[in-house]
Amino acid sequence: MIVIPRENHEFDMSKVPLYRDLPLVPDTDERHAWDVFGKDDNLGTINWLTPDHVLESSKLIKTGKMINLDLPLNQPFRPLEAEGRKTYKHNIYRTNGGGDDSLDGFYLQASSQFDALTHVRFGSRGFYQGLQNEDLDKEDSRLGIDHWARHGIAGRAVLLDLPRFVGPSFDPRARTSMDGPMMEAIAKKQGVTLKPRDIILLRTGWMKWYLENDHLGPDRMDTAAPCAGLDGMRETAEWMWDHRVTFFAGDNIAAEALPPVPRNFQHRREVPLFGMTIGELWYFEELADDCAADGVYEMFLVSHPLNLPNGVGSPINTYAFK
Repeated sequence: MIVIPRENHEFDMSKVPLYRDLPLVPDTDERHAWDVFGKDDNLGTINWLTPDHVLESSKLIKTGKMINLDLPLNQPFRPLEAEGRKTYKHNIYRTNGGGDDSLDGFYLQASSQFDALTHVRFGSRGFYQGLQNEDLDKEDSRLGIDHWARHGIAGRAVLLDLPRFVGPSFDPRARTSMDGPMMEAIAKKQGVTLKPRDIILLRTGWMKWYLENDHLGPDRMDTAAPCAGLDGMRETAEWMWDHRVTFFAGDNIAAEALPPVPRNFQHRREVPLFGMTIGELWYFEELADDCAADGVYEMFLVSHPLNLPNGVGSPINTYAFK
C-alpha cells in the first residue's frame, strides 16, 4: 500500500503571474496555470489556503454560529439514469444489538458537491497538468479528491446574494450572468470587500425555487433550462484568476449561468486549466437570511470532502462559521 503524503507547495503569491502572462495551451487561445505550483501538483488553487491565511480567516468567527451548507444527500437531484448516475439505495440493518447501514449505487455528485480536478478535461489536452486518462488510475491518485481531503479546505468566504441585489423583480429561472464587475457591485452594496484567496459563494435563489416547486417534476433539473449563475466568458475567468479566487460555489445545477454560451463554459477553463474546483447544488438560504439580518457577508468556511483515492467528486461536508 502506498501512503500518499499531504501536499504542501512553497510559492510566493506576489510572483504568481497574471492571467495575461500565463502560457497558452498549444494551438488554442486559452491559458493554463499548470506550472504555477509545479508539475507534480494535485491541489490547484486550494494551494492558496496556506496556514497563515487559515489562521487570519479564523478571526472572522465572532459569535460561534455554525451554518450548514449541505443539502440532505437525497436532495435535490434525481440522477440521470446514465453514465453511472443512479439513485442510491439506503440499506438499514437493525438487530436487537443495534444497527448498521450501507449505500448501494451512491453517485457522489447528486447533492451538494465538489468537482474534483478529474471531473472535467480540456478536450484532447487532458485534465489539469495536461494529464490523460491513463495517468489517473494509479496508486498515487493523481488529482483525486483525496488530495484536498488531506490538505484541508478552510478560509475566508464571501456570500454574494444576487436576488437581494436585484430586488423583487429577480427570477432565478432567467439567465442572469454574474461577471466580475457585477460581483464587485454586489459586494459593494453588501458592504464587504473581495480579497485574494476568497471562496466566493454565489446565491442565485435557484435552489430555493427548486425545493419549493419539487412537485413540478424532474424536468426542472434540465441542464438546458435557463438559470442565473456565474458568467462563462473568458474575461470572467481572467477576473477570477487575477483576483486569486480559491474556488466558487453556487446554489444551482452548475454554479454557472445556463444554458452555456458555446465555447464559453467555466467548467472547461477553471477546472482543467486553473486547477480550480467548482461547488454545485449548495444550500445558502439559512446563511443568506443570517447575513441579511446582521449585515455580515464574510465568514470562515470549512469543508471536508471524502478522503477517497482517485475520487472524481464528493459531498461537501461544509460549515460557515460567523
